Amino acid sequence: MKTGKNGKPKFMPVPKTATRLALIPGGGQIYNRDYWKLPIVYVAFGGGMYAYFLNSVKYKDYLKTYKEFYDLDESSPTFGQIKKGLTADSTKIVRVRNLFNTSSEYQPGTRDQIARGKNYWRRNRGLSLIVAGLIYSLSIIEANVAAHLKTFDLSEDLTLRVEPKLSQPYMREPTPGLRVVFNIK
Repeated sequence: MKTGKNGKPKFMPVPKTATRLALIPGGGQIYNRDYWKLPIVYVAFGGGMYAYFLNSVKYKDYLKTYKEFYDLDESSPTFGQIKKGLTADSTKIVRVRNLFNTSSEYQPGTRDQIARGKNYWRRNRGLSLIVAGLIYSLSIIEANVAAHLKTFDLSEDLTLRVEPKLSQPYMREPTPGLRVVFNIK
């Protein structure tokens, strides 16, 4: 075991343990003692989950309004068809929220406009879930790589020399070249 400057044993993380603890968001960074990375991990992961929540709320608003165009009474002989009296130009009122859901207004929309809005927010909801999953995966990979790099030896005992060499393998005549020499003391 290596010792630090003050004689205490130097912390050497185990990459497998760092990966297991990284399954809890930020756990691998805590294990590796990279506390400065915690806010980055939590803000990124929390932002992805918040985007998923906001897109879900907006999708549900449009879905609710979209369903109002159709007859959803199972006992009705026209189940699933457009309600009587509605035309392609008929409008319904949909709740439109601002970017961070701090205020909203009610606007009229045709069936096609509301269907486009519903599909748009459903796609954004799925995309935000994928992005949150990628951020989570990257935090696990980062914890593993950081644990591997903390065990990498950067001591003064490693030297590298580049020397000239006259004979090369698989050459019949002497050929000038370079040789790289590693010395580990």
